[in-house]
Amino acid sequence: MASDATAENTHPAGEGFVVADGPASERVLRRHIGFAGLTFVSLGSIIGSGWLLGALTAAQAAGPASLLSWVMAGVLITVLALVHAELGAAYPVSGGTARYTHLVFGPLGGFTAGWLAWLQAVALAPVEVEAALSYLNNRWSGLVHTDGTLTREGLAIAVAAMLVCTVVNILGVHWLAHTNSITVIWKFLIPTITVIALVSVSFRTSNFTAGGGFAPFGARGVFSALPAGVVFALQGFEQAVQLGGEARDPRRHLPRAIICATLIGTALYLLLEVAFLGSLDPARIAHGWAHPVGLGDYGPFATLATNLGLGWLAVLLYIDAVISPGGTALIYVGTSSRLSYSLGRTRYLPGRLDALDRRGTPTVSILLAFVVGLLMFLPFPSWQNLVTLISSATFLMYAFGPICLTALRRADPDHPRPYRMPAASLLAPAAFAAANLIVYWAGWRTNARLFLAVLAGLALFGGYQATRGRASRDDLEWRAAAWLVPWLGGMALISWLGQFDGRGVIPFWWDIAVVVAFSLGCYELAVRSVLPAERVRALVAAQTDDPAE
Repeated sequence: MASDATAENTHPAGEGFVVADGPASERVLRRHIGFAGLTFVSLGSIIGSGWLLGALTAAQAAGPASLLSWVMAGVLITVLALVHAELGAAYPVSGGTARYTHLVFGPLGGFTAGWLAWLQAVALAPVEVEAALSYLNNRWSGLVHTDGTLTREGLAIAVAAMLVCTVVNILGVHWLAHTNSITVIWKFLIPTITVIALVSVSFRTSNFTAGGGFAPFGARGVFSALPAGVVFALQGFEQAVQLGGEARDPRRHLPRAIICATLIGTALYLLLEVAFLGSLDPARIAHGWAHPVGLGDYGPFATLATNLGLGWLAVLLYIDAVISPGGTALIYVGTSSRLSYSLGRTRYLPGRLDALDRRGTPTVSILLAFVVGLLMFLPFPSWQNLVTLISSATFLMYAFGPICLTALRRADPDHPRPYRMPAASLLAPAAFAAANLIVYWAGWRTNARLFLAVLAGLALFGGYQATRGRASRDDLEWRAAAWLVPWLGGMALISWLGQFDGRGVIPFWWDIAVVVAFSLGCYELAVRSVLPAERVRALVAAQTDDPAE
């Protein structure tokens, strides 16, 4: 029950939300966001720089067969979205993807998932900003060097853009939701107009068999396109889950918002790829798909529009090159701060990461996202260099979702579940295996850096836990998290021995069978390793951002 002090601030529909004012120890996240806001948060994350650049990178990797890559990614993302729809509705807490794992595997397992979630989220804001500058460099040169690194002018603009995103987030989630609601309408309309304009003016069906046929790079190309830009473009549905602690009616609105955003985003990206392939100059692709719009061209749709005499569309696209990535960067500064807030709230990391200001905003975590985001401009010189790493980290994070769903159904069967994922006994292990395949297809060069980042996070976690006194130190639940060692170690070994930037020891097609079989074994090991049911239910009762619940 809400206290008398908060009763007058009850939502008209009867769903109470907690006022954030008061002493620091009593401040909580405020429940501001409704169904439209949650849908726009996820859809706004999905429609970012991926739509501006994803069609080009997919075509370069797979040719016309990139359409199959988008369909495969859409099916996989939809299944994972259904998993998170059930989890988000049943357990609406801020930074949910980091905290579900805590409920079933304890601190060590929870930190691993939370660290992966934070890594990919904190990197996405700067990569969106850099994508915008790369696109605009075609029109106003001097922002990006030829090797993809930012110039001094480009870096100054990038810092200013990150600062704007930070200020909007510090003003509070209410400002974030309203600002995003305005930009996401534009972000949806411009790609829709682009599809209609390109198909109406120039559409050649012969392009779908040019440059070596429909699948010039075979199945390998279809798989390689997934982490090269396709799954990166479609990821983001979980952003509504990350704001679950600030949703007005999460049990009713979260599943609908996640599913709607995923289906709309998938359909839009597939249509964009069709329009892109059909509008290409046949001379550009007659001898291959290495440079379908021109060497070093990072503005593929704008280039097509210009070449087809659609100057007005090119202008809109250059404007959108600021709005679409900018809107996504705005969201990810907020969601990465909610993840670090979650890491602080569960006492995984030191400092005041879970501190809230008088508006109920995690200001310290937002500032941390700003600082780390600026550092991300330095070691990664271009959009393409970071996309595959982010995709691999994201799907390693997504892989925890199906396991948590199964584990929580078994350990906490009586918990209210406003939405239940259909055929979960089949789809959950299939989704876990598919997520591992995406990680494998990212290639060994990418995964080597990813697993080093995981080890660095675990070292940070271990160092902090060692500094805490025995009285305040939590039980790390080693036995429950022990399955992580064979899973992550096995994925690293398979990637090293595999066909994608690895040593090529495992033959093609057999490598896919190995990943699937290994994944199913790890899935079963994981769901058998969860904490005792009584412990899970106790953690569920303790994990809330709303004292009224």
